[in-house]
Order: sequence, then structure tokens, then C-alpha cells
Amino acid sequence: MASVRTQREIRQRAPIWLVMLLFANLIVMAIDAREKFTQESAIKGSAQAIASPIQSAVSWLTGTVGGFFGNLANLGSTTRENERLKQQLADTELELRKAREAAAENERLKSLLNLKERIGYDRVVARVIARDASVWFNTIIINRGSAVGIALNMPVVTAEGIVGRVVAVSPWTSQVMLITDEKAAAGGVIGRLGESGALGSVRGLGTSGLVEMRYVSGLEKVEVGDYVLTTGQDSIYPPGLNVGTIVDVKHGTATQPHQILIKPNARLDQLEELAVLLYHAPQRPELEQTLPNLDKNKATSDK
Repeated sequence: MASVRTQREIRQRAPIWLVMLLFANLIVMAIDAREKFTQESAIKGSAQAIASPIQSAVSWLTGTVGGFFGNLANLGSTTRENERLKQQLADTELELRKAREAAAENERLKSLLNLKERIGYDRVVARVIARDASVWFNTIIINRGSAVGIALNMPVVTAEGIVGRVVAVSPWTSQVMLITDEKAAAGGVIGRLGESGALGSVRGLGTSGLVEMRYVSGLEKVEVGDYVLTTGQDSIYPPGLNVGTIVDVKHGTATQPHQILIKPNARLDQLEELAVLLYHAPQRPELEQTLPNLDKNKATSDK
């Protein structure tokens, strides 16, 4: 009886033991999985800790080298672009300079072409092709000559004022002596708008770039800023042309003339285009009678 009861109890308790075994098995499996996960995590963490500085170093080195070569490539590209822009700027400035020069030349030529309307004389427009540096640019060569009617002693002018006179001529070129040359001479009138009526002899001073007006009475009123006009009495220049502006005066007295310095209105140091006036001064009449002790030729030719 005891044996039978024991087997019955075993059969009754078997499901309970099975459940307990299954639960124990789940616990063991869970613990084992956790330990494996922890060990794997520890291994991964250790590997990452070791590899992290190496990865950082490799990453920095790669970035630095790549950036260096990238910057070199960008620098080369930037240099080429700068060179291209510089060349483009230089070309633009050259074109602008040429345009300004062309506009200035057009204005000069236009003013020379209008001279006939202003002064009433035919003119030949010419260009300066050479200068004589040995005499401080006091002599120039122009590209027009006798083939177009230019003759000796004809006046040369710009729109601003007189330049000089023709002293040598060939069929295709002419030599012009500037008024600043010591051997050049022209009559002039001092005063604003030519109202003073004072006469004097205008002569060049050579290297100074100025001209001097002499023999003006110390009693005449002369001031800096007054301008000088040609009188037409020198048989070279027609009357009424601009000579220049007074820049310095040492006032004279009743017995001493003024010492007057004049700056030519024509920009003689920048001459490019000019005009030769086809002007022939009226012939001086021959004197029929003179005093016995007077040199007839000197009386007719002295300026």
C-alpha cells in the first residue's frame, strides 16, 4: 500500500517538478546569455578603447594631407584666376587709356579745325614727329611741308596760343622754332583783353620755358595774370593771337622798363598736333627818303 501511494504521489508531483526544471533552465540560459553579452561588450569596449587613438590619428592625418593637397589645388586655381583677372584689368585700363587719348586728340584736332572761323586764316594741321633735345626742345619737326603750301616764317599755333614759326622747310616736313628759343621774337600787347595798348618785344629765354617781354615803360600798369597778344607788327604773326600770361613782374620806374616774364599759353612741352597758318604778312613799303646817317635796311628790318 505504501508503495502504491508513493508512485501515485510521484505522478501527481511530476508536473510541478517539470515546471520547476523548465524555470530553472530558463534562469540558467538567461544567466549564460547575460554573461556572454557582458564578455562580448567588454571585449568590444577594450578594442574600441585601443583603436580609438589610432583611428583619431589616422583620421587627422588623412584630413590634414587631403586638406593640404586640396589647398594646393585651390591655390593653383586661385593663382591662375588672379593672373587672368590682372591681365583683364590691364587690358581694360589700356583700352580706357587709349579711349581717353583718342578723345583728347579729337578735341585738339577739332579746336585746330575751328581756328579758321576764329582767326580768319587758312591753316594746315600737322603732327609733331621729332624734337631737338640738344636745345631743350626749342625746335621741332612737323610732318607737313611746302607740298601743302607751308613756307618760311609762317606762324605755327595751337588753339591755346602761338607756338613759333617755320624756320626750315622741305616738301614733306618743316622745322619750327618755338617762341621760347632765345633767337625767336614776336611783338605783343600787354593787358587784359589787349586794352592796355602797351607794346614790347617778346623773346625766348631758352631753357626756362618762359618768354620775356622787354621795353615796356615802367609807367604802364602791368600785373601778374595779364595776358599778351600779338600785334601783327613783327611781320610774322597776325594780330590778336594769344602769346601767354604774365607770371612775374619786376616793376620799373619812370626811367626803367618793367621786367616781365610770360608763360606761353600753348603747352609747348606737350605738343602733338598743331596748325601752320598760311599767313603772309603785308609787305612793308620801301622808304624813298632817309636821313644821310640812317641805315635804310636797319630801319626797315629792325623789330
